[in-house]
Amino acid sequence: MTQQADVVVVGGGQAGLAAGYHLRRLGVDFVILDGQSTPGGAWQHTWDSLRLFSPAAYSSLPGRLMPPQPGEVYPDAGHVVEYLADYEKRYALPIQRGVRVDGVHRDGTFLRVETDAGSWRARSVISATGTWARPFVPAVVGQELFAGRQLHTTGYRRPADFTGQRAAVVGGGNSGAQIAADLALAGIDTAWMTQRPPRFLGDDIDGRALFDVATARRHALEAGRTDTGGVASLGDIVAVPPVRAARNAGLLSAREMFTELTATGMRWPDGTWAAADAVIWCTGFRPALAHLTPLQLRGGRGHIATDGTRAIGEPRLHLLGYGDWTGPASATLIGVGRTARDAAQQIRILLR
Repeated sequence: MTQQADVVVVGGGQAGLAAGYHLRRLGVDFVILDGQSTPGGAWQHTWDSLRLFSPAAYSSLPGRLMPPQPGEVYPDAGHVVEYLADYEKRYALPIQRGVRVDGVHRDGTFLRVETDAGSWRARSVISATGTWARPFVPAVVGQELFAGRQLHTTGYRRPADFTGQRAAVVGGGNSGAQIAADLALAGIDTAWMTQRPPRFLGDDIDGRALFDVATARRHALEAGRTDTGGVASLGDIVAVPPVRAARNAGLLSAREMFTELTATGMRWPDGTWAAADAVIWCTGFRPALAHLTPLQLRGGRGHIATDGTRAIGEPRLHLLGYGDWTGPASATLIGVGRTARDAAQQIRILLR
């Protein structure tokens, strides 16, 4: 059976909900298709100790402030999931869950969205699938020989899972620093490897300041001024309290990346070796865009060329929430609202 809506939003996480909020305000007919069975997007799959970088009020989607979490300055992932579930109910967003989108196809004046629950015809599609479903693990010599456990950030939950083991954490971003700190503070024998020396932001910088920096960069680019470099110019790691505690206790010293895995450990270019029972790859993600393959739009680095959120090669398609290439800070709770609003306004004009 083929159903129809003016707009199909693919993905029911924070970006999809922000899109739904603005489409509803504009009176646009739409549906949100989400592959997960419960609300919360990627937030329902993170590690136990994860906290936001910002207080609740600075981590909100459009139209509804996130309430503070009792006893916490920086809310945990569970609180975010509760907020997102309440958000979609509050605005009665039309979400169909447990629906996997297999492909988006051109179909004359429509885009045809094929799913495991039937087809949809839409005049416009918003892709808001994020990156969590596409973890990236770099190729390393000897990787297939390592007899221990290898997992990505997506598979890490808690230090207790590594009791009595020697853990190697790879990655110099926020995830790598937070997971290395989580393990080390729990007494797990932890080694932390990064491609370059870790760059910590000032202890007084949290998500509020980062959003201001990203906004200033956007204004500079829109005005044709010199690129300020945005958040990347300040550093790579937000010194959230556990990271700060581990660093100050001397438990968070990074060493250079190893070049080879052996059956029982890691080897460096100078021939030194260290034992490891588990390797946790905190090495980032790629945009989850397989459902857009039929449109043949991908360019370098797997990205689709966009003007703002609109795909240059298919103006009926918008991409929302994948990072700075689809809008400054668009992969954050507070940042996705602006680009969602812009996408919804452009779609309303297209539908006239």
